[in-house]
Parts: sequence; C-alpha cells; structure tokens
Amino acid sequence: MTDITEGMKAPTFDMATADGGRVTLDGLKGKAVVVYFYPKADTPGCTTEGQDFSALIGEFEAANTAVIGVSRDPVKKLSRFAAKHDLKVVLASDEPEDVTLAWGVWVEKKLYGREYMGVERATFLIDAEGVVRRVWRKVSVKGHAAEVLVAAQSL
Repeated sequence: MTDITEGMKAPTFDMATADGGRVTLDGLKGKAVVVYFYPKADTPGCTTEGQDFSALIGEFEAANTAVIGVSRDPVKKLSRFAAKHDLKVVLASDEPEDVTLAWGVWVEKKLYGREYMGVERATFLIDAEGVVRRVWRKVSVKGHAAEVLVAAQSL
C-alpha cells in the first residue's frame, strides 16, 4: 500500500466507468484531475458527495479539471447510482481493487467497535502534469466539493 503525498507523481489508473467507457490518467493529460474515493454507491454520504461534485461540475470544467469518483462497486451499480441521482461526474469502478490499493485508500476502519477493511473517503487533486498537488484524507462531506474546487481553481 502506498501513501500518496503532495508533490509525488500520481499513480496511473485505467478503470471501467458507469457510462460503459474507460477512464485513464494518461487520457486526461493536460487537465487537472480530481480523484475522489468513496466507500459505497447509493449510501447517504456517498450520494451527497456525488451530488455536491456534480453541482459544481461546470465550474470544475471551467478550471480545466476532470472529476472522477472511484468506488469498488460494479459498473452496473454505478450506472444505476448515476442515473438515480443525475450525477454529472465520471464514476469509475475499481472492482478489482488495484487502484484503491495503489492509492493507499484500502484501510482498516472501525464502526461500533468492529474493525474491518474498507475504502477511506479521500480526495486527490492532480495537476496537468500528473503531480499530486493536494490530498484530503478522512474527508467530511459537507463543504468538501467546494473546498476542492477552490484548490483546483488555484492551480
């Protein structure tokens, strides 16, 4: 597992997307990229986060920034999730879990005293050259998308 830090080259990825396509970091060269990891599609916090990023998608695009939400859910579930909530961000499936491992977001979690492994809610802002410029760990959803937008606009 890798600890992704500011200033390092972002790990590459190639994932299936909710719309039936694929998204790769190499395919986004020349753009800034927000990669946000969330635990599970169609749960309250993950839905709010997707809606918040979607509400700001025009402003992210104006800042030449792509927004990609990543979970370990299968593509079919992501497609239903995107359609149900009219999400405008790219939703990518890391069902094989190689991306969550490479980005260091597959972590031990605790809930009601029970320990288990799961996806950490984390966000990474990558500049147009593929360098990680900001890292947010253990994200609290409220106001997060707006904070990420401000950081993207400052690149």
